[in-house]
Amino acid sequence: MNGLRFATVLKRWYTNNFRDLPWRRTRDPYAIWVSEIMLQQTRVETVIPYYERFLARFPDVAALARASEADVLSAWSGLGYYSRARNLQRAACQIAKAGSFPRDFESILALPGIGAYTAAAVASIAFGEPRAAVDGNVLRVLSRIGNDSSDIGSQASKAAFQSQADALLDRKDPATFNQAMMELGATVCLPRAPRCLLCPVSAFCEARKEGTENQLPIKLRRAAMDEVEMTVAIVENAGRILMWKRESRGMMAGFWELPEAGLLPTLKRLRAAGAFMHTIMNRRYRVQVIAGRLAKAPARFQWIAMEALPTMPVSTIARKALAKCTS
Repeated sequence: MNGLRFATVLKRWYTNNFRDLPWRRTRDPYAIWVSEIMLQQTRVETVIPYYERFLARFPDVAALARASEADVLSAWSGLGYYSRARNLQRAACQIAKAGSFPRDFESILALPGIGAYTAAAVASIAFGEPRAAVDGNVLRVLSRIGNDSSDIGSQASKAAFQSQADALLDRKDPATFNQAMMELGATVCLPRAPRCLLCPVSAFCEARKEGTENQLPIKLRRAAMDEVEMTVAIVENAGRILMWKRESRGMMAGFWELPEAGLLPTLKRLRAAGAFMHTIMNRRYRVQVIAGRLAKAPARFQWIAMEALPTMPVSTIARKALAKCTS
């Protein structure tokens, strides 16, 4: 493949078709870094309002470093994968102590919670370092371009695809090239029913030539989901709601939850408020929501003022349940 020609065609398409996303309007490494962390495992449409609120609340590294963990988790509440927020703040503290944001791939990679993709994205977009950024979208593009049936989930395959991306990279303009590859995967080279007729680089695509684009990429099946049934209770009393706070260790450490109905033996059920599904990693929760009344709360629970909830780190399950009760 003519890598120079590929990059030229791709970048021309991107220049005329890219989505106007807020993190594409800046070269500030802090803002780019925040966006990349938020975009891990999360859709663009979901991230945008969180990103804008987060930067309004923590406009720079110093602001994030001096914030309380509770404030950071509250701003992150609803995005899930909360270790991302904790690592973001840990890294901010390191950056603030050092006095400036690291400017090269290796130094960025050394920060807590940052992998090779994120380090390459920040280094290339903010500082112009010639590093190919390979995320899930780019893996899919590369798999189809080369008609490669390797398992994209294996480390050996990821290393091979990284080498392929490095070879294609426009080293004079890595920021535009990397963003163009991501955009192609996100908007045209879709997981299902790729939009090949609209693809600017379809002439370079071996899978398109062989008719295998709908069969790629190959990713071996993950472990089966664990199904979890639970019933949470919304218990109100004089403008307060009964909740409990998780301990300072574990995946959801420090977050506030609604009580499960089974832990409230004297609960009087008033009505069913609804139900919803929620997935966390390899667990799928089927949540029933009930409204109830309680004369006396067990010791581990606390009454929390309703108006305080928006500024508290409340779990996504609790927020979804509360929305069911108020809708």
